[in-house]
This record gives sequence, C-alpha cells and structure tokens, in this order.
Amino acid sequence: MVKRGLFVGRFQPFHLGHLAVIANILEEVDEIVIVIGSAQYSHRIDNPFTTGERLTMIHDALKEAKLPLQRCWIVPVPDVHRHMLWAAEIVGYTPKFNTVYANDPLTSRLLKEAGFKVKPCPFYKREVYSATEVRKRMLQNKNWETLVPKSIVTYIKHVDGVQRLQDLNRTDKV
Repeated sequence: MVKRGLFVGRFQPFHLGHLAVIANILEEVDEIVIVIGSAQYSHRIDNPFTTGERLTMIHDALKEAKLPLQRCWIVPVPDVHRHMLWAAEIVGYTPKFNTVYANDPLTSRLLKEAGFKVKPCPFYKREVYSATEVRKRMLQNKNWETLVPKSIVTYIKHVDGVQRLQDLNRTDKV
C-alpha cells in the first residue's frame, strides 16, 4: 500500500516555509497530496492568486527544488463553508491518503473527527515565512523576494502579482 500524506494550504503565495514542510513530509511518505484550499477564491487581498496560478507556482517551486514531481499530487479543493462537509469534500477531491500533516487547529480537528491520522508538521522559520508576511511586504514595496523560491519571484512578476495586490488593497479601502 502506498503511504500517502496530505498537506492543505492556500499558498497565497507559495513560500520557502511551504517548500521546507513538503520536503520534510516527502521524507516520511511515498507520495504527497498538496491540497490548494479555498480554490474558488482569487483577486482578493487575502487570496490574490487564482487556483491555476497557485498550481503553477507550486509545480515550478517543486521542480526548482528538484523534489520528485512524480511523487506529488497537486489538487485544488474549493471551500464548502460547512465544517461537517469539509472532510468529505477533501476525500472526494483527492486520491486516498493515510496521514494528514497539519498545524491548523480546525483542519486537524475536522480530519481527526473524520477518522484520519493527523501529525503536526514542523514550521520552518514561521516568524519569517508566512504568506501573510509575503503579501504585507508586497503591499509595502519591501523585499518579499527572499521569502519565496526564485521561480515564484519570476512567476509573480510575470502575472504582475505585486501590482494586482496593490490594486486590490486600494479597492478594499474604497
């Protein structure tokens, strides 16, 4: 039986902390299912990137890091906004998995209650590597590029992601 782990995130954007967690999980499992949560959201201050953009960023970062793409599933899953249905939604969208790797209390609780083994994943310099911090630096025109893989910098510049975020920030204040 394939030992497959599940890791859920919004990846808004994907950063070096995410990459470190995925690399660590891959040391324990045969395959990893990377769930792009809140898949239906984009062009919002807290979710600026589309599902397709996030999928591309994750793929490019894993490739850049020379992680084994053939052992990685990247699966978008929309929010259902009903906790009693969320675990079933995850199961319905993903290949079968044995272990959930999560630090988020709600994710952990819901998937434990659904009968899954849940393991905490060690944060990698959490005080530095967070998508909130990356977006904050983008908004303030501060150095965000050191917090993400080089391929992500290239991709975000390609989609004009910093300007998009700054435009969204102005829209939210109107």
